[in-house]
Amino acid sequence: MSRTRKSWVSGGSLLSGFIIKKGFCDVFDGDWVFDDSYPLYNSSKCPFAERGFNCLANGRKDSGYLKLRWKPRHCDLPKFSPHNVLESVRGKRVVFVGDSMSRTQWESLICMLMSGVGDPGNVYEVNGSEITKTVRFLGVRFERYNLSVEFFRSVFLVRQGSPPKHGPRRVRAILELDKVDEISSKWVDSDILVFNSGHWWTRSKLFHVGRHFQAGGRLKLGMPINAAFRMALHTWASWVEKIVDTNRTQVFFRTYEPSHWSGSNGKGCNVSKQPSFEDKSEFGKILNDVVTNMRVPVTLLNVTSMGLFRSDAHIGTWNYPSPDLDCSHWCLPGVPDAWNELLFSYLFTNGWRQLGR
Repeated sequence: MSRTRKSWVSGGSLLSGFIIKKGFCDVFDGDWVFDDSYPLYNSSKCPFAERGFNCLANGRKDSGYLKLRWKPRHCDLPKFSPHNVLESVRGKRVVFVGDSMSRTQWESLICMLMSGVGDPGNVYEVNGSEITKTVRFLGVRFERYNLSVEFFRSVFLVRQGSPPKHGPRRVRAILELDKVDEISSKWVDSDILVFNSGHWWTRSKLFHVGRHFQAGGRLKLGMPINAAFRMALHTWASWVEKIVDTNRTQVFFRTYEPSHWSGSNGKGCNVSKQPSFEDKSEFGKILNDVVTNMRVPVTLLNVTSMGLFRSDAHIGTWNYPSPDLDCSHWCLPGVPDAWNELLFSYLFTNGWRQLGR
């Protein structure tokens, strides 16, 4: 199942993995291997895991997909220790920004950490909000550790607005590609800041619902989606360079997560053990281009290829409350746990500026 994978960091340098004790290791070149010590938690015992991601609770009978661990070809990732991670992030603020995939990673991390908490009563959502996709902000506080783990819903990372007064009737909303999301001020002053975007950059979520692009105060009706995505990323990158104190904040961008839709109409969803190796998205190359030319350190977590192997790990028919098929989102526990293992493996093995402060 192995393939070559690469992760990029800003400043024009290439990072194909992490620095470990024995030298350099490409952590994105590897396989999913059986590990009976997995999963790392039980979603049914984690109050912050959405029922919609809990495939076992929604009727899935097989459990083999829960027993797979990501194993780099030439090294091992450190075993995730919730106690060690909780101590390392004591007094800190971890922020995820993006779409529902980002929310899944946020929920995953909270559940991974909850498995090491002695008194779960001291862990709570700061506003008492239900964990749902309709809320723009969710924040879980680990009181004993003075730790906040937050999620901000910003599916495009740039500002959404109303159509111009005298614009074409087909334009019912706009994306201001040259303006970062208006809630971006809430992302700063974090210690770990993880972004993602991609799944909403499709015709069905843009043009088919009347959402079009704008830049410099002018509509860009003929702009291709890939070009708009690139412009939005440049806007995001400029914001990071100007606003984020990267001496304090470790910034990450997680690459596009593959879906496994099938059939001639692209609406089939056959969750199986057969991996798909094809990545049709151009977003990865665009993201690489933007990040490698940034003037501040940003680490790209290249999870795309490792996700291509895991068509078995999607929600599929085990959805809730909707009966709709889902070959985009992932079951929890599952693939997003590996994203968090990679995130903290990087922080521990490459040196964390905030560790020990």
